Amino acid sequence: MNLKKFIVKKQMHEPSLKLSDVKPLSQDQVGLAVLGFPINHSISPQLHNAALNELSKRHSEFNNWIYHKIEVDPKNLSSAMLKLAEYGYRGLNLTIPHKVDVLSYLDKIEESAKAMGAVNTLLFNGSEWKGFNTDGYGLEKALKGDLSVSIQTENLVFLGAGGAARACIAHALALGSKSIWIGNRSSKRLKELIKSLETSFDVSNVNTFTFNEVPDSLCQISDPVIINATSLGLGKTDNSPISLKLFLGDLKVYDMIYNPSETKLLQEAKLLHFNCSNGLSMLVHQAVRSLEIWTRKKISVDAMSKAAKLSYPQ
Repeated sequence: MNLKKFIVKKQMHEPSLKLSDVKPLSQDQVGLAVLGFPINHSISPQLHNAALNELSKRHSEFNNWIYHKIEVDPKNLSSAMLKLAEYGYRGLNLTIPHKVDVLSYLDKIEESAKAMGAVNTLLFNGSEWKGFNTDGYGLEKALKGDLSVSIQTENLVFLGAGGAARACIAHALALGSKSIWIGNRSSKRLKELIKSLETSFDVSNVNTFTFNEVPDSLCQISDPVIINATSLGLGKTDNSPISLKLFLGDLKVYDMIYNPSETKLLQEAKLLHFNCSNGLSMLVHQAVRSLEIWTRKKISVDAMSKAAKLSYPQ
């Protein structure tokens, strides 16, 4: 077994690192990592190290690239970025709760990420950190691959108004999506989201609703694509954000949650014979785009997808 394969296998079972555990890398190594709080649940190392293993077969310069997961308290995020840059880390992924807080620590932010108001990918070029957001790209590719949905031409119904929803809605608007509905438990959160989006986009084709007041006009639209961007479904006792029985036509349903692999929302979709998918594919595609930003190489979706399915059998 070569070194890279050993590392990939080993990291399938390794816990996350504390920031104090991180040591300087040797001059021939390049470090990548995902930062979160907590972070032990993340399977990003499995995905990225599998793809790096595949990439190194074609490009030997990536033999010594390695990806870790590191627990970083929000109050230590800025110092962590400085330390990791000094220690030889070139790229970082960010998950909860760092995607928005990091904005004030960056030297540059890609324009699309600015419009999204959050970043999940950082690139260090030797002197400064630049932020990107690959979540919208990940959803776009996942919808196309899993449900044969074009994000530009379908009637999209987003459930949730948090960071993940905002990033994906901004991406859809940037691509010229024809019709977007956004639902949430809180009307206040919806108003804040629209106010934020309209600073960068024309939101004339965006409508909102609360989960307890789903309008008839939404229920009657043609063949909507329902996208769950809430956390409802993570818990075993969680109910669905809304009932799919409210809608007419042939729905397609995408749930960004991938663990559990089948939420109540997806169970209802299957019961009603609607085409549906969980969020594992979005996780893979956003990770692929991040690694392409860092390596400037085409990354194998298959390698990451296989690693993801090994971690979370569907």
